[in-house]
Amino acid sequence: MTSDEFATPGDTAPIAPSIRRAERDIVSLGIAAAGIILFVGTGGEVLPQLFRSWLGVAAKPEPALINALLLDIALIIFGWRRYRELLSEVEQRRKAEEQARALAETDPMTGCLNRRSIGPATDRLAAAAAEKGEVVAFLMIDIDNFKLINDFNGHTAGDVVLLETARRMAALLPAGASLARIGGDEFACVVAFEPNRPERIDQLAGDLIAAASQPIPLEAGAVEATVSIGITRSDIRRTNSDGPSDAKALLHMADIAMYHAKKRGRNRSYWFEASMESELRFRAELESGIRAGIPRGEFVPYYEQQIDLDSGTLAGFEMLARWNSPQFGLVGPEVFIPIAEEIGVIAELSESVIRQALVDAHAWNPRLTLSVNISPLQLRDPWFAQKLLKMLVTANFPPARLDIEITENCLHENVGVVRTLIASLKNQGVGISLDDFGTGYSSLSQLRTLPFDRIKIDRSFVTTLTESKDSATIVQAIASLGDGLGLPITAEGIESAEVLDRLRDFGSFKGQGYLYGRPQSGEATGRFLEARGLLAAAPPVAAEPPAAEPPLLQRSA
Repeated sequence: MTSDEFATPGDTAPIAPSIRRAERDIVSLGIAAAGIILFVGTGGEVLPQLFRSWLGVAAKPEPALINALLLDIALIIFGWRRYRELLSEVEQRRKAEEQARALAETDPMTGCLNRRSIGPATDRLAAAAAEKGEVVAFLMIDIDNFKLINDFNGHTAGDVVLLETARRMAALLPAGASLARIGGDEFACVVAFEPNRPERIDQLAGDLIAAASQPIPLEAGAVEATVSIGITRSDIRRTNSDGPSDAKALLHMADIAMYHAKKRGRNRSYWFEASMESELRFRAELESGIRAGIPRGEFVPYYEQQIDLDSGTLAGFEMLARWNSPQFGLVGPEVFIPIAEEIGVIAELSESVIRQALVDAHAWNPRLTLSVNISPLQLRDPWFAQKLLKMLVTANFPPARLDIEITENCLHENVGVVRTLIASLKNQGVGISLDDFGTGYSSLSQLRTLPFDRIKIDRSFVTTLTESKDSATIVQAIASLGDGLGLPITAEGIESAEVLDRLRDFGSFKGQGYLYGRPQSGEATGRFLEARGLLAAAPPVAAEPPAAEPPLLQRSA
């Protein structure tokens, strides 16, 4: 944030010097005054003579005196008219400057204050509150998933959401509070309260969240929007400073708290804490590292074995991305993938890792398959299938050995796009698996109409198979469903011999999990396959567990 974002406007519109000069135009007033003086002097002599001449008792005044009198009258008329014109011009210019000031300090759509004016308004309110022994709370409010609202309903609907959200918030704020729209879908409000009664602000935040979540009528139905709120207070000391927090510092802290609320699930509020800033700084370091690491090749494929449970032989590998960060060490996908999706680099990251995996897998025994997970965001790219097929051609990798895994949630969000993608890849011989089955929104009709080649049971059901009757029932039902639809099944999360034995009771599966070893790097996987004769043109043998994977960075994003 720059200091000019908080430039201080005055409480009233200042009068421009040009207007002040116009209001006391000496020339116009001088002309009018001179005309009046001359008129008095000349008229005192000429007018009586004219009057007596009309009566026939005296001669007419000399023409020069009459002309002088007429000139005096003209000067008076000219000066007065010019002065009246200047007054009208001053009034018009004053109104124009007031309108310009209003446009500079308010949001034209919602009528709220804007980012420029909320800073001075906050400082003034904080100063007034301090005189009464109060403090102010600064609330940063962001509409959740506003881009999706625009994308699915159009920008006109987005404008309606902004206007209605602002109206609802303004109706809930107490007298003297300030409300501003400081960004596309970001609002801020400043409220004074007693220092020992922060529950008033908690109640206000809860009311704002409840009001914003009510359906907003549109021409073609209604839309539901939620908000995330970050809160701070003016008696918190500025970070790295002993001075009080000004408007700029309050906005910064509230923004951090709002981001924290979004990370914790949205549709909620959080007060600022110093630890949040450290977390945000760590997040910024991760973002920077991810952006720099992609072109440097720091993201690499790791491979987890997939075993045919009936024969115990190795059937292939699932590729899992890892980040060899020079700063953070070996980082797991649960840390960097959500961040890469949020900052819009997941496609670039995923494609770079897939290219490496195709090169690695080309050296394996031709019967071994490669499974690759696809981010839901990649499915929004209409050219993804063509990009993937181009990578296959470049690596000279047979499409029949590649299996693309699509998570179940993608069917709910992008079923039309997924249908087109599946058709394009299937036509080229690529296999398609439905990943994390049982945790999303897929229906039986989608399983029947979408040409999947395999179902993968989510690990949450498999790992608890021997402990939970419900998990066992779900796995059994999925096994029966797959048998009825002719879809083979892969079970994830096999971590014990007991789970393996229980799975075999339900039918024939392909399985993967830590029972068969943790994921390995491409080099380690190559050595593992070479030792067992499972490189290209070598005869297959039964799989054995590889060495353990190095520890991953545990801190979540």
